[in-house]
Amino acid sequence: MRPDARAWFEHRTTSATSLAEIDAEALLLAKRRGGHRVSVVMPARNEETTVGVLVRDLVDRWVEGVPLVDGLVVIDSHSTDATAEVARAAGAEVVAVGDVLPRQGDRPGKGEALWKSLAATTGDLVVFIDSDLLGDVSHYVPGLLTPLLTDSRVEYVKGCYTRPLTVDGEHRPAGGGRVTELTARPLLNALWPELAGFVQPLGGEYAGRRSALEQVPFVSGYGVEVGLLVDLLGVCGLNGLAQVDLGTRTHSHQTDEALGTMAGQIVSTVLSRAERGRADRRRLEPGGLLTQFAHDGRGFVPTSHTVAVDERPPMCAVDEYTSLRAGVVG
Repeated sequence: MRPDARAWFEHRTTSATSLAEIDAEALLLAKRRGGHRVSVVMPARNEETTVGVLVRDLVDRWVEGVPLVDGLVVIDSHSTDATAEVARAAGAEVVAVGDVLPRQGDRPGKGEALWKSLAATTGDLVVFIDSDLLGDVSHYVPGLLTPLLTDSRVEYVKGCYTRPLTVDGEHRPAGGGRVTELTARPLLNALWPELAGFVQPLGGEYAGRRSALEQVPFVSGYGVEVGLLVDLLGVCGLNGLAQVDLGTRTHSHQTDEALGTMAGQIVSTVLSRAERGRADRRRLEPGGLLTQFAHDGRGFVPTSHTVAVDERPPMCAVDEYTSLRAGVVG
């Protein structure tokens, strides 16, 4: 891993894998001292089986219990099931994506819901949580808020976690995140090697200051997370970004076909940003290293591999070859 990425990983990665690691009362005090207002956003499309449990737990703990959260909004993206009704009954404010900024029209995709959520919420700190999560994730919201409430230099926080995968009855404790490992991580390591320390660049749980989120575009589809990460690097700098180990993330898994579509959108998002270059307009040079992560039971451990391409020039540019060919022809 490049030295700047390793230094960032070591100093900007914290842990909040359970409620036992979180001092909720201290966070509440920091929130009040800073005069912050916190909004939680959950984008949802046909998630009636999971959204109600998630909303109810968050409302019980962080709205009505320890009031860290001032508003919880489910942005419903044209669900055809009872997602809206279930979420509303559990205590969320439910907003249809088409009803937000109606003059801007309505585009498909998760990123559209996240973008419009900025117009549907009022918090100066915004926490995004996917609505298909399974198991106990009650520590996610305070875990993501901790860097923002305790360090004014942090503008954007990504959650990271191990991701179990069960396919055809086979359970792998850390087999999820296939698009991350096969698409997003190699591209980011090549084009923005300073971002190599991010364990889950595509993870759906993150939080940011509204002042930063307002300055970047939101890709409408699946490229939204990687687009935000790259664009916020430009706005905040590497030291304005942080990540929190949230333990384990369990959710429903998509088909290989759906993952292919996701990967395609991520590639398009990354390439569109690579073409823009950096602020100094220098040509982007591939980083040459790929950093991957394993969990040793205590924390994430990075391992870097060389992935630079060793390239030969065209044979017509090799003098020895051209001389040999000239002798053969003559």
